[in-house]
Amino acid sequence: MTRTITSIILFVISALLAKCSIRHFLERGYLLNNAYISAPKTERESMNKKPYYRQSAVVFLLMSAVFIVLGLTVIFENTKLELIEIPLIAGAVIYAVISTVKIEKSQNDTGNK
Repeated sequence: MTRTITSIILFVISALLAKCSIRHFLERGYLLNNAYISAPKTERESMNKKPYYRQSAVVFLLMSAVFIVLGLTVIFENTKLELIEIPLIAGAVIYAVISTVKIEKSQNDTGNK
């Protein structure tokens, strides 16, 4: 019974992350990105949000996949499935860092022109 409830919770979290990912790919809804949230209100208004939406969408998608794998791990009681999570989480972190650097670089290049 506990496994069933746990797996349902994990799949619901995965579905919510997938929904956020789809909305961000469509550039709709509140932008859940640290660079946007921490920017001053005046800067937010002039900010090109497209790369930030894409960055958040990809990270949400990867995290949704992590929770799907977690749910499958709970259902099948197979701890080897957890090994799939490591590259997904590492990929999300690496993508977030690299894309942040690229976004900042492109904004600095645009600002200098």
